[in-house]
Amino acid sequence: MKSKKILFFGNERLATGVTTKTPLLTSLVDAGYEIAAIVTTPQKDNPSRQPRQLEVATFAKDHNIPLLEINSLKTEIDKLKQYEASIGVLAAYGKIVPQEVIDILPNGIVNLHPSLLPKHRGPTPIESVILTGETLTGVSLMKLVATMDAGPVFDQTVIELTGHEDKQYLADKLGEIGADRLIKLLPDILNGQLEPKKQNESLATYDVKISQVDSRLDFTKAASLLSREIRAFYNWPRSRASLNGQSITITQAHADNTVHCLNPGQIWHNDSLFGFETGSGVLVIDKLIPAGSKEMSSADYLRGHKL
Repeated sequence: MKSKKILFFGNERLATGVTTKTPLLTSLVDAGYEIAAIVTTPQKDNPSRQPRQLEVATFAKDHNIPLLEINSLKTEIDKLKQYEASIGVLAAYGKIVPQEVIDILPNGIVNLHPSLLPKHRGPTPIESVILTGETLTGVSLMKLVATMDAGPVFDQTVIELTGHEDKQYLADKLGEIGADRLIKLLPDILNGQLEPKKQNESLATYDVKISQVDSRLDFTKAASLLSREIRAFYNWPRSRASLNGQSITITQAHADNTVHCLNPGQIWHNDSLFGFETGSGVLVIDKLIPAGSKEMSSADYLRGHKL
């Protein structure tokens, strides 16, 4: 097998607002590969969120690996060449990698993309799969090209969805699956024995970015859709509503379509549960974070608050 020196691109956070246990980097090091450097984009200042230390930064420090925060890869090509890596691995880099950078790596760059390409190209594949209520998703290992998520695919793994997964859970699961597949297939990729297959462009779909505006729940929508939004927007941008004049963040909820609704946004409750009437069904709140408080169940909330 050729050189096992790898240039790693990205922060392994496969969706906005999630954390990561760095399954790819951990698996690569455990398998005996040398990580020459970890390349990330500088973290942006966001007044609505506290900056969180990148997990890959901690990994780099713990394993004595250079961490490069680079604004423009094109201006740093000579520096990247000095690492003499034979291949790149990319997970959640967040920018298009120029072809000039891809070309400095003899075996190119393998990208872990958390969808079944060519479906869900773009920045929000995990969120979009949850929002659309799909029953299948997966991980694609793709040969990177300088066009968004358009490269040929080495491998895909399909998983079934139960309809209860939130963004963090799905990011963790897909990251672990992708790391396992990469370790199994990387020797054949390096030896040129595994050829990637072109994507069917006619089947390509593109996801859109999510913004802070999406956090406000619109109770004229169906409860089933709102419950998917809560799972898709877990941790960021989160899902917010007003209750008794106070802002709350809803972290877990489910739809009850057996209740006939007349007034979207009106509070519904029984002895141990409460929720909101919607355009179709009731959005029953399972867990929430009241303003200035910690996460609690709806039953705990009702014990301390009147509706």
